Amino acid sequence: MQDTYMMVKPEAFAAGNLAPILALAVENGFEIVRIKSLEMDQALAKKFYAVHKERPFYGDLVKYMTSGTVCGVHLRREDAVSRMRELVGATNPEEATAGTIRFRFGASIQENAIHASDSPDNAQLELGIIFG
Repeated sequence: MQDTYMMVKPEAFAAGNLAPILALAVENGFEIVRIKSLEMDQALAKKFYAVHKERPFYGDLVKYMTSGTVCGVHLRREDAVSRMRELVGATNPEEATAGTIRFRFGASIQENAIHASDSPDNAQLELGIIFG
């Protein structure tokens, strides 16, 4: 079994999409280990997205992620990281495959409904940042 992390972003949380996103995860074999809704402050958002610090969109990303409630979810299953990335879909919802989370719930590249860990190491790092 492998652990991974996903985070429902502010616009998807505000739109009431948490329950259907969680249902998709469970329907695809994921076990929900822990779940936590929170308001990210600037310090937490900067720490979480530090990998993007030098990217031109970093400031807007931090501002967006601190704009409302998010929900962090610790998930588990075989090949959890790669399977979640498949379920999430392409970063740009317009390029996402039908049936993926971003296809169904994403609005734009930034407001794409969900963050998902891109490697087992990052999953552990992100789980530690959010759940301690």
